[in-house]
Amino acid sequence: MSNINKKVHANFNAALFALCLERRGARPLHAQLTDGLRELLRAAPEAAGLRLPASRVLAEELSVSRMTVTTAYDQLVAEGYLVTRQGGGTYVAGELPHLAPPTPGPRKTPEPPRPWRPFQPGLPDQSLFPHRIWARHLDRAWRQPDPALLDRPDSFGWPALRAAIASHLSAWRGLDCTPDQVLITSGAGDGFDLIGRALLPHGASMAIEDPGWATLEHTLRGIGITPVALRVDGEGLDPARLPQDCAAVNVTPSRHYPTGVAMPLARRLALLDWAHRVSALIVEDDYDSEFRYQGQPLPALAGLDGLQRVIYMGSFSKLLSPALRIGYLVVPEALISKLRATLAVTGSRASLVPQPALAAFMASGEFATHLRRMRRTYARRQAHLLDALAPLSDCLDLAPDPSGMHLCIGLRPTLAARITDSEISRRAAEAGLTLRALSSHSVLPDPPQGLLFGYAGFDESQISAAAGDLCTLLAPLCAGRS
Repeated sequence: MSNINKKVHANFNAALFALCLERRGARPLHAQLTDGLRELLRAAPEAAGLRLPASRVLAEELSVSRMTVTTAYDQLVAEGYLVTRQGGGTYVAGELPHLAPPTPGPRKTPEPPRPWRPFQPGLPDQSLFPHRIWARHLDRAWRQPDPALLDRPDSFGWPALRAAIASHLSAWRGLDCTPDQVLITSGAGDGFDLIGRALLPHGASMAIEDPGWATLEHTLRGIGITPVALRVDGEGLDPARLPQDCAAVNVTPSRHYPTGVAMPLARRLALLDWAHRVSALIVEDDYDSEFRYQGQPLPALAGLDGLQRVIYMGSFSKLLSPALRIGYLVVPEALISKLRATLAVTGSRASLVPQPALAAFMASGEFATHLRRMRRTYARRQAHLLDALAPLSDCLDLAPDPSGMHLCIGLRPTLAARITDSEISRRAAEAGLTLRALSSHSVLPDPPQGLLFGYAGFDESQISAAAGDLCTLLAPLCAGRS
């Protein structure tokens, strides 16, 4: 074999041994291997005539059965891509012009994503993020990584980050938990998926708030959980309306999403009583709890419960950046073994890469400093937004909110009689604004009417300009003209 052929053979085998097969995928392994090998052959016409590894060798390299490899080889022989020689193995067929990759056509450059538009809710101000400090922590973590980072990772996440989160929750939320109870996720969707698979029987029902997180119903149905929507009122979800056969309930008690109302103590205690009485779980999504502008953050429901029936859910997407994709659960000790058993099968979806840097960022005190700076900035922007919207006070129910990153502002009856919140949202979009309709967060009929004004991610000049555009849009409606 010539030196060129040896190089082609080595490169082809390296690509073949590197094929990635999804063991938990819907398609059989032999079909995945057939497709992967076929694509390699199409992309490498110079491989014509090369001998393929013996089925036993390839099976060992890919950690599959020999039958999987022989089935794939037989299929490609039938298709004409491979040939066999009596006693001589399996070879790539020669002189097959269709093995050459197709001539690429003109490539269209993808359009860059559009910039965020006022009043997009749930968007932190990325300019406030301490990028240099974060880069330093990330560099330190991976320039000379802790040997444990390169070993088999703990399915619950990096231990130092879990310890930092437990310390943060103790100081900011009055929640007494151990690092062993903290589980790192890739966000709220991942957290609900894990809870549904590990802790709830298939087909079980979970009560959810209405209006609420718009994608939660779809997420729950995707994992075999039946959502039961309950309309919230001025004090959040009413525990007296909870069905007795629900296996779980999801609530945002410190600051309901999206209306912003806080659940009073009497309802919190009634909710805990219901959970203990019917042996149900409570998933407490502590949305925006750190951004409280008057006094200290409200005590977590999980703290009142002593982490017996409550699973506490948090995220760093609003505190730092949505791109980080790091969230967490704090779970009762009795549920840890079930969650670990599920993760042993599914694996963790949370990336390990940012976890040691985030742990160091929190332990250094820089995270707390960052939160305090954002709280001051966001409080100032909320006040500025209310001032800028003052000309619309006759048709919008303007009032400050003691916490959060957006204002949920109701339509006064005079405006609601003329136009729906969804129609205002549509017209605002045409004017270059992202103004979410409160009704879009409901699945129940006759939804409440209101608008969500995100202010955290926009400076005062942007808020003033956007509010001016909205005043121009709504002024005729407020005056009784369509």
